[in-house]
Amino acid sequence: MTPQRSNVLTFQRSNARTSRWLLLIIVLATLLRLGAAVYLGDTVEVLPGTYDQVTYDALARRVLTGHGFSYATEWWPATPADEPTAHFSFLYSLYLAGVYAVFGLHPLAARLLQALIAGVLMPLLLYRITRRTANEKVALVAAGIGAVYIYFVYYTVTLMTETFFILAVLAGLELAFSFVRQPAWKGALFLGLVLGAGVLIRQTLLLFVPFLLGWIVWELRSRVRWGHLLLVLLVIALFIAPWTIRNYIVFDHFVLLNTNAGFAFFWANHPIHGTYSALLEGSSYQDLIPVELRSLNEAELDSALMRLGLGFVWDEPGRYALLCLNRTVEHFKFWPSPDSSTISNISRVGSFGLFLPFMLYGLVLSFRKWRAYLLPYLFIVVYCGIHLLTWAGIRYRLPVDAVLVPFAGLAVVDLVGRVRRRWRGAATRQDDKMTG
Repeated sequence: MTPQRSNVLTFQRSNARTSRWLLLIIVLATLLRLGAAVYLGDTVEVLPGTYDQVTYDALARRVLTGHGFSYATEWWPATPADEPTAHFSFLYSLYLAGVYAVFGLHPLAARLLQALIAGVLMPLLLYRITRRTANEKVALVAAGIGAVYIYFVYYTVTLMTETFFILAVLAGLELAFSFVRQPAWKGALFLGLVLGAGVLIRQTLLLFVPFLLGWIVWELRSRVRWGHLLLVLLVIALFIAPWTIRNYIVFDHFVLLNTNAGFAFFWANHPIHGTYSALLEGSSYQDLIPVELRSLNEAELDSALMRLGLGFVWDEPGRYALLCLNRTVEHFKFWPSPDSSTISNISRVGSFGLFLPFMLYGLVLSFRKWRAYLLPYLFIVVYCGIHLLTWAGIRYRLPVDAVLVPFAGLAVVDLVGRVRRRWRGAATRQDDKMTG
């Protein structure tokens, strides 16, 4: 057999072995998520960190009955009964309404569908992203971590935006890597489609888009074709435009997409918090809204609250800076807390708490190839920065957790390799003593 033929066979065997491992990881991820879906069942209840699923269930049912995006009763944050709302994701509400239209009013059907989608796509996307910067072994470990990461399993089967938003982020990064490697109109179109869908799921992704496009320009330099980037922006704009028009029609007020930025910024930075974001006992977020503003519709109120929130920052920049700094405690919390439920403590420690040391070590290792990892760095910094400056919390950090998983994979493989080399070295020295 020629050396060339031998190399081809070795490569084929390696690919087959990798495919088998990846398939097993996908099966494991899917089974864990299906089990969690069945455990949460066919009802929608308030669970730790998942109150929004009650809202999305209510919105989906109203859409199905022809009432549009509204509620039958007064609803969070300050929406009157039977009045239009734009506070929550239109796309996820439509997804849930679509599932209910096909399978009946069964939340379990939506949970199972999300479990199947995320069980397949999350390990696969983590593998592909990691493979861009590391070897197959690291990529498989990253896919495996994503498969068993408790937060991902838990939030995958809740009726909220987390599942699809994390998948959109990972797919966007993968498509950006692919586009830089081989710029083409098709690649630009797919990147725009994924980013557009991600923005409709959670509008904060819009703030990352300029950084992603800037990274593409920096990577391609003289090879960049501005038409490709314009196509990405055009596709994103086409996703947003119908909802901007809808909002203007129902509110008679300009709202690009969702009416949540003003509410969040006002509440998160209100002087009542001082320098630590925690409401005083006996108060509520709604109590903080000035009486004179409560007659405004949702869109007008969102704008008014944003102006007040910016005023808080302007009046007390030092307090705001300390408040942002103190928000990091809650945002990156990895230890159990007596204020949290058992399931929250298990999820927190068994996912972020367990893998954070590996993520940090992997980040340090990656600095040797910092240019290859620049896009993930940008997402981590930008997305964390957005929430530390506005509204922080563990569930808002989860997309960053997903982008950190490849770094954890890098650390695990490196540490295992070090242990093996040390063990082999010790065994060799022992053999030398015996033979000497």
